[in-house]
Amino acid sequence: MGETQLQRKLAAILSADVVGYSRLMGIDEATTLSRLNALRRELIDPTIARHSGRIVKLMGDGALVEFASAVNAVDCAVEIQRRLRERQAQSAEADPIQLRIGVNIGDIIIEGEDIFGDGVNIAARLEGIAEPGGIAISDDAWRQVQGKVAVSFVDDGEHSLKNIARPVRVYRLDVGSAGAVASPLSRSAVVQPDKPAIAVLAFNNMSGDPEQEYFSDGISEDIITDLSKLSELHVIARNSSFTYKGKPVDVKRVGRELGVRYVLEGSVRKAGNRVRVTGQLIDATSGVHIWADRFDRDLTDIFAAQDELTQEIISALKIKLSEGEKALLVAGGTKNVDAHDLYLKGRELMFGNKRNRETFDQSIACFRRAIACDANYAAPYAGLGMAYILDYQNHYSEAPEMSLDKAERFVIEAIARDDKDPFAHYVASVTYMWKKDYGRWTAEAEKAVSLNPNYGAALQARGAVFVYTGEPTKAISYFERAIRLDPAQAQHRHFLGTAYFVAGNYESAAAIFKERIAMTPNTDLSRAFLASALGHLGRMAEANRVWRELKEINPQYSYSDHIGRLPFQDPSDADNFVAGLRKAGLAD
Repeated sequence: MGETQLQRKLAAILSADVVGYSRLMGIDEATTLSRLNALRRELIDPTIARHSGRIVKLMGDGALVEFASAVNAVDCAVEIQRRLRERQAQSAEADPIQLRIGVNIGDIIIEGEDIFGDGVNIAARLEGIAEPGGIAISDDAWRQVQGKVAVSFVDDGEHSLKNIARPVRVYRLDVGSAGAVASPLSRSAVVQPDKPAIAVLAFNNMSGDPEQEYFSDGISEDIITDLSKLSELHVIARNSSFTYKGKPVDVKRVGRELGVRYVLEGSVRKAGNRVRVTGQLIDATSGVHIWADRFDRDLTDIFAAQDELTQEIISALKIKLSEGEKALLVAGGTKNVDAHDLYLKGRELMFGNKRNRETFDQSIACFRRAIACDANYAAPYAGLGMAYILDYQNHYSEAPEMSLDKAERFVIEAIARDDKDPFAHYVASVTYMWKKDYGRWTAEAEKAVSLNPNYGAALQARGAVFVYTGEPTKAISYFERAIRLDPAQAQHRHFLGTAYFVAGNYESAAAIFKERIAMTPNTDLSRAFLASALGHLGRMAEANRVWRELKEINPQYSYSDHIGRLPFQDPSDADNFVAGLRKAGLAD
């Protein structure tokens, strides 16, 4: 009788293992098993299914999974580790469950439902040398995923793996490239800018009253705004520097993740009519304190305290100010403490994590009361303009279609009172974007950037003009600068992906949209563009998977409504978005 021929095929294999499984079982066997079952049910199994994986076998402390492609296997591994990190961040567990993951692509032997061979063995050995929470992949897998996944891998050299005849070149996940696994800030730590770079962390509220949080945050943001006006400084945006709020701060880590040399920490204590502001400027490379001071003032002197603190930082960093910058630092604002306080409350409500009709109404009320206190104070007029733009986009009020005209009216009032306020010009640029007034949009965005060269949102607005007027390659440097200044702002990556999409570079667009999705898992907007890019690339199965995810997030999503809202000057650019969906069978 002839021998039965072995069934073989090429496959991507993911091997996962629980870190310290025996120790966890020894501590509390029942609880560990319960936690692992919950983790599988709620996170691991659904993620594997979304990426079209087949679970071959489950061991007590791990799993073996087969995929048709290395891209699916690596995307799945990255999502599992990212979601585990997110789960751990929200949990109070003292000893969270961590995984090591290895991925290989190679020849496997099929026997029933099981698989064997070097392809499987190498994946298992790679998992064994991966770091806790990390991913190790073979060079064969690495070659397959280059340019097709939104993360990077670092060459770890050749490794002699147990029971594997030849050394295997190993690539480890570069957490500095992946908001998907590490902090989204890590991506920015690649290179230091060619000028002093500083991050102002959220000042601690020492007032003993959580209701005063807006005040300490407002002081921090005002200092960021003032420092951002200086062309000789590189200043990280509030959105990114505030991600460390409420957490133990390792200044050296902050410096690495944000790519800055200097970190400013501080505190605010408000009691009655007195306020104390402290500040410490630290060299993030050495941890050495460069400058520290305390300012005790009457509340009516809070503006003077902020100005002194800002001036001392400038002096400590040996920054030379131009005459124009000196004028910008003392221009505008208000001397009315109540007006400023109400503006800070309104701003916090408008840009806070909770955004709905209630917070919209509350922010509007605060800005109007601020104007009642000081009718010449420009900032609350700009605040009203921004609030009505958000209403136009999100439909908080009964008549959002009227809100764009209201936004324009209020921002004109703001600029009439203070032509040097970069926020007012940024709000004007967004207003004219939605009005499709390309000339005013351009002028206002350029004005905002000239007044505040560190203003990531204004850089995004300026770059967006190029995207929507058919010159997408000119937009890329603006979006990259915005990401460098505000790496935690996922929207910058969406715009960068859109620029590559409109330019016809669908590979780069897809990678960047995946990166944005990893940072903001519930986005429907980036998924729609990703599905279209994948359609243009002929990756139909992946496009359909992304589309299913989009529809789970937003069952009411309409691609025609979406593209109809976007301010493309040339209709063919909008048509190209629909064409990609049509290629993937996702549009009529």
